[in-house]
Amino acid sequence: MARPISKDELLFQSEKNFSTLLDLIESIPKEKQEMNFLFEDRDKNIRDVLGHLHEWHLMMLEWYKTGMNGEKQYIPAKGFTWKTTPALNMLIWEKYQNVDLETLKKKIAESHNQINTIINSHSNEELFTKNYYPWTKTTSLGSYFISSTSSHYDWAVKKIKKHVKTLKAV
Repeated sequence: MARPISKDELLFQSEKNFSTLLDLIESIPKEKQEMNFLFEDRDKNIRDVLGHLHEWHLMMLEWYKTGMNGEKQYIPAKGFTWKTTPALNMLIWEKYQNVDLETLKKKIAESHNQINTIINSHSNEELFTKNYYPWTKTTSLGSYFISSTSSHYDWAVKKIKKHVKTLKAV
């Protein structure tokens, strides 16, 4: 599906891709949901993927809060630039190593709902006009939300489908 260009499309794709992700995970037998991937990757299992998504939700929520309050932001995170996101993603990976999969399923559902509530509170103009909010600089608020929801869920679905495919090959 094409990149969303309206609030309705963004909400639809966010929900659709999130449901696809959760349905895919639930289609995997419980014992195999906990298995490590049989391919080399930063994320070793489904828990790691959900931890990654959840943390990026939390960062988005923080960017939004500080940006809307006119406060200084650290995007993507304090001490990191977009070029250093691999190092940031490794810290995220480490952060969630002691969080179980069931807990992360609940956390990601909560943070997903928080983000969609914010999206719902904005008009098309507010979401898709570049530089509408000074903190988004040369992009739009909607672009931030696309990156942290529908596009990121699509990435996760592809990774988990690869996991499912390798399980069938074993």
